[in-house]
Order: sequence, then C-alpha cells, then structure tokens
Amino acid sequence: MELNVKNQKGGKPVPRCGKVVKKDIPPDPVYDSVVLQKFINKLVLKGKKSKAETIVYRALELVKEKTKQEPMEVFNKAIDNITPLVDVKARRVGGATYQVPVEVSRVRGQALAMSWIREVSRNRKGKSMADNLAAELIEASKGEGGAIRKKDDKHKTAEANKAFAHFRW
Repeated sequence: MELNVKNQKGGKPVPRCGKVVKKDIPPDPVYDSVVLQKFINKLVLKGKKSKAETIVYRALELVKEKTKQEPMEVFNKAIDNITPLVDVKARRVGGATYQVPVEVSRVRGQALAMSWIREVSRNRKGKSMADNLAAELIEASKGEGGAIRKKDDKHKTAEANKAFAHFRW
C-alpha cells in the first residue's frame, strides 16, 4: 500500500517515514565541481539558472583577479571556514522549549554555509551581485566577513546552551 501524502507545496508525494533519496548532482561544466554546482543551484532565483551561473563564474573571475590565486581554492577555503560544526535545535521537554546543541553533518553544514554566503552577498549594498559575491568569498577565505559572523553566532548559541545537551535524542 502506497501512501499518497502530498508535501506542503502540493507537489510529489513524500513518505511519512523512511528516507528520501538524495539526487546525484552533476558537476558544473567549467570547474568540474559538485560543490560549486550546488552553490549555483542555491543562487537560482525564479528559475533563472543561467543568470546564476553567470554571476558565480563572474565572481570567480573577480576572485582570480583580486587575489591572484586559483578561484576554486578560495571558494573551497571559504566554504570550509564558514561550515558550522554545531547547530541548535528546539526540543520541547515538559512544556518548556530548550535550544539543544547538536552536531551538524558535513552536507548540512555545507548547505548552511552556502545559504549564509548567498544571504550576506545579497544584503551587501552598492555593487553588482558578482562583485558582492566575490568580496564575500575573499573575506570568508581569510576568516572574515558576514558569513563568518553568522557561523560564530551559531557556535556561541550552541556553547551557551550546552547545559541542555543531555536532551539530545
């Protein structure tokens, strides 16, 4: 018997229990990197993937011009620097809600890092998205910038709530 449970957007059926199989993402055509392709997919707005690709590749060219380094090295270092190790999840215990620190998987950590880079780049003012993205990647690879601040805030929150770590299950 197959359950026909619809997801919130009314799309394909999703299982109530069990795992949802992750799709294999092909690497991007220019740098042959799966992580970069995931980042491009995160950047897409209103289905305009070619525009997102243009922005990312232009940003990587700017990174190469400004740092005189290989752009994929800077990109990977930025992602590694931003990837959080712990996160907090809300757990309800006896009528109270606690922020319980939990370890983050590598895939989830990368997804958070990419989201933070995207968010900080979009919120920068004055320049084009490619310029903002390049600047944020360079800062993140040096251990600075808005995305690094978000990671540090996440770690501080987890540290402050480590007394509730025994509620983890």
